Amino acid sequence: MLLERNLKGKTLVLVDGSSYLYRAYHAMPDLRGPDGEPTGALYGIVNMLRRMRKDVTAEYSACVFDAKGKTFRDEWYPEYKAHRPPMPDDLAKQIEPIHFAVRALGWPLLMVDGVEADDVIGTLAAEAEREGMNVLISTGDKDLAQLVSPHVTLVNTMTNETLDREAVIAKFGVPPERIIDYLSLIGDTVDNVPGVAKCGPKTAVKWLSQYETLEGVIANAADIKGAVGENLRRALDFLPLGKKLVTVERACDLKDHVASIEETLTTRPESPLDLRELFMRYGFRTWLREVETLIEQVETAQEVAPEAANVLAAAPAPTIEAPRHYETVQTREQFDAWLARIDAAPITSFDTETTSLDPMVAEIVGLSLAVEANCAAYIPVAHRGPDHPEQLPRDEVLARLKPWLENPEKKKLGQHLKYDEQVLLNHGIALNGVEHDTLLQSYVLESHRSHDMDSLAMRHLGVETIKYEDVCGKGAGQLCFDEVPVATAAEYAAEDADVTYQLHEALYPRIECEPGLLRVYRDIEIPTSRVLRKMERNGVLIESERLRRQSNEIATRLIELEAEAYKLAGGEFNLGSPKQIGQIFFERLQLPVIKKTPSGAPSTDEDVLQKLAEDYPLPKLLLEHRGLSKLKSTYTDKLPRMVNPRTGRVHTNYAQAVAVTGRLASNDPNLQNIPVRTAEGRRIREAFIAPEGRKIVSADYSQIELRIMAHISGDESLLASFAKGEDIHRATASEVFGVTPLEVTDDQRRIAKVINFGLIYGMSSFGLASNLGITRDAAKLYIDRYFTRYPGVARYMDDTRMSAKEKGFVETVFGRRLWLPEINGGSGPRRQAAERAAINAPMQGTAADLIKMSMIAVQDWLERENAASLMIMQVHDELVLEVPEDELPTVREKLPQLMCGVAELKVPLVAEVGVGANWEEAH
Repeated sequence: MLLERNLKGKTLVLVDGSSYLYRAYHAMPDLRGPDGEPTGALYGIVNMLRRMRKDVTAEYSACVFDAKGKTFRDEWYPEYKAHRPPMPDDLAKQIEPIHFAVRALGWPLLMVDGVEADDVIGTLAAEAEREGMNVLISTGDKDLAQLVSPHVTLVNTMTNETLDREAVIAKFGVPPERIIDYLSLIGDTVDNVPGVAKCGPKTAVKWLSQYETLEGVIANAADIKGAVGENLRRALDFLPLGKKLVTVERACDLKDHVASIEETLTTRPESPLDLRELFMRYGFRTWLREVETLIEQVETAQEVAPEAANVLAAAPAPTIEAPRHYETVQTREQFDAWLARIDAAPITSFDTETTSLDPMVAEIVGLSLAVEANCAAYIPVAHRGPDHPEQLPRDEVLARLKPWLENPEKKKLGQHLKYDEQVLLNHGIALNGVEHDTLLQSYVLESHRSHDMDSLAMRHLGVETIKYEDVCGKGAGQLCFDEVPVATAAEYAAEDADVTYQLHEALYPRIECEPGLLRVYRDIEIPTSRVLRKMERNGVLIESERLRRQSNEIATRLIELEAEAYKLAGGEFNLGSPKQIGQIFFERLQLPVIKKTPSGAPSTDEDVLQKLAEDYPLPKLLLEHRGLSKLKSTYTDKLPRMVNPRTGRVHTNYAQAVAVTGRLASNDPNLQNIPVRTAEGRRIREAFIAPEGRKIVSADYSQIELRIMAHISGDESLLASFAKGEDIHRATASEVFGVTPLEVTDDQRRIAKVINFGLIYGMSSFGLASNLGITRDAAKLYIDRYFTRYPGVARYMDDTRMSAKEKGFVETVFGRRLWLPEINGGSGPRRQAAERAAINAPMQGTAADLIKMSMIAVQDWLERENAASLMIMQVHDELVLEVPEDELPTVREKLPQLMCGVAELKVPLVAEVGVGANWEEAH
């Protein structure tokens, strides 16, 4: 529950609407209604207000907003809030519908000219206290902590934090009656109220503990030593005004707005008719279905009982959550009943609790099921604590569930079901019927945000879930899940299934109404998850002894490099210490300072070493040492230890919902970052081998992002070059340097290649100059010539920047939405980075879509043909297979056909295939 309170007497709930407004705007994704209007803040406020109404029973309530214009504080201090930026346009557009929504939800709405929302809240809270009421103030504003009293409590619905007197002391270090003094000392940067310079919370608490009040601090200012004492003495003249500015007024004249709390602020029911209008207008489909169901029920009742005609206007809309009903299944009768329920259900939310996060070794401890919101079951099968109750045998439960789990007609949904699929395979069960995955729904809707269930529940349901650490503890003392008491485990696990079910109901309708997003989710992400599970399970064979030999050789080379480094530096030092390296570089050797750290010290980061290595031997040597050390620790030492003893293979995990562009991320181990431009990196690839009678086959898209650039930009010259099968870098050099393709030199082609790939990533003339080692003017000339010869590319870049700023996102060819939250905000460098990302993201994202579509097509073909070939890795634009020698001719012929046939672009797709005994040889 949001808040549990046992209060006597009547209650007034005051919602700080202005605080909610900005919090909802920044917390929610950039949602859009059917007409493209922004709706994120509106959605967030409706969700929060309905949840507050459900969780807190109150006779009186109000949602309070700041009115436009100046207040009495501006007269006291003209600089008050002077630095606050104007309201974002997308938020300003939502103010009117938000006010409509507040009233439709039954909340009295207050805005008082010349008075801030805080002062209205303070005045109403004081009045309610005098009348013997309890007051609950919902806000995220720390200033209102000064109002806390035995009858006034604060709650922050975003963090589920409740502040009574003890909690205020614990949070701020001072009681509520000292919050004003505390704020006066630390100041308020948001409202532009200066406190004492360099006086933070700890210093303020220290002074107030010693001198009790602000006046006591002022009286003893002369005794406070150091720079902070000087700062205090410089602030003495302003502090009385500062205290006045941060004090919430509790006696404002509200008679024109509130006749009395009982008369004006009585809690009202929701208006289903107004809510239907609102939800329809702004595309809140799930809520619309709920309220339309209620309206239909009342209209049906009217036919039977005409006196029900007045009920509709006053009937409350359904609340977001009903009371929970969670069941711990410990008898066969209970289990039989749930088997019948899931067999009859259109879709079931399913989750496993296990002994490990490693899906290849994890075993099932229990299973949870939900077929409707707020109703779920947990079936414990392997808890082993000394006091655990009777449980159904795991083998029996899994045996009876297996027909349902393996039936493709019985639809399942879950959160990150790829993991559960792997765990079930450990028990000999192949999960089928995976219809929905809330992890992937969130990823498709808002790839730039977190997708764990706890975050999703808070963001989309307003629910704070039970955390794993709450159940199992933290650190060295953390319990394995099979040691958790069944009663505790059941509440946690059943909630997982229930919340996942509710998240699906909240998220999928938003995907369903967007054809592009629906295609990405249904046709790309869901089937990709199935392919990844198979690929992870297949694993890859490595030659551990070869890696150990290489590791020993690298160790010897590192010792040699250390000796060389000591000689160049004039003495021994720690090659991993930036401080010692900086002293040697810039004090002993007097190397030039390339850039500085935020603290002002000369930087020795990778970019600096790369630049210095062009002219000096020690930085070059350190770069080699760093690279070899990383190879040794990450791959040659680690990979042999990661071989699964049961399969004899290495099994990476492909994270599907990490990269905002849609790219997959390999981890534990990361097989995508093995360097291929160094001999040592290529030797590591040689250790990825095929077993006897098989070969490694590598299939790689050729120049895929440049081809996508040609398709998206529609540039005629680029399209023509690819259509003719020309060397695109030679063709670009011909255009840029004004020579025939035959006259292009190797150096000109190299420059054209850098331009081609650099512009894809939004490279500026400065970046191109740095990359090529030429002047900035020369680089600018090359770029200007490029855009003159390829005007379609220039037009694409300009149009994309404008579109991204207008929408807040860009899209791939197939409809994947790539959000750019800093395209219209943030610092200059971040905004510029977002603009560069806007250019590149559609190409990277489309390439990611294509390789996923290829994986699906290849796996489907292998299964249709009942082939023995295995897909074992996916690295960037490359698929790697392990193929029996008798299937090689067919696979070599079919792979490029499948990869090039998944989509039809304006230019031909090309996939190149190589074969070898190991991964490196296959290139």
